[in-house]
Amino acid sequence: MKIITTPDARLREKSEKVRKIDDEILGIIADMRKLSLDWEKGHPYELSAAMAAPQMGVNKRIIIIRDNMEDKKKASFTALINPEVIRAEGKVKYDYEGCLSVPSFYGLVPRASKVRVKAKLEDGTEVRIKATDELARTLLHEIDHLDGVLFIDHIKDKSDAFYVMNDKGELEPADYEKDVRNNTKLWGEEE
Repeated sequence: MKIITTPDARLREKSEKVRKIDDEILGIIADMRKLSLDWEKGHPYELSAAMAAPQMGVNKRIIIIRDNMEDKKKASFTALINPEVIRAEGKVKYDYEGCLSVPSFYGLVPRASKVRVKAKLEDGTEVRIKATDELARTLLHEIDHLDGVLFIDHIKDKSDAFYVMNDKGELEPADYEKDVRNNTKLWGEEE
């Protein structure tokens, strides 16, 4: 298993609902946790906050969210199965997002600041989550993956919304015309 990246067409597919939480599903979740942490080892300035099953080419509605997004040493994740946005509300805020499947680029992405999500945990327990700010943004980003949507889609035509990380771990504006607009590694081949 590996993390797939743009322009892989599997990232654009709508994921199937999980019908039964069995050993196959638990294995997928274990693989997601491992891939997430393996990715992080090669990225000293970045934290793997979350991941969706489509990011490893598995077309199932499963995401994992890091339990502590402030401390790289705390590497536990909660898996959410069939997560569904019940309501997204609050002030729309712009903040930086990156993605394991969109190498090299970051974006200043608009998202609702509050979200309510329902999902199942690995043991089958149904949960309802009220989240704000960073957690709300992360949930919305990952649930987008389950519908074949990437963060870059929200800012595709905004020339000032794309960033790259320099070798010191700082974000700098990307050259939109040169590096973003017609980048087939981001958008795939035009039809």
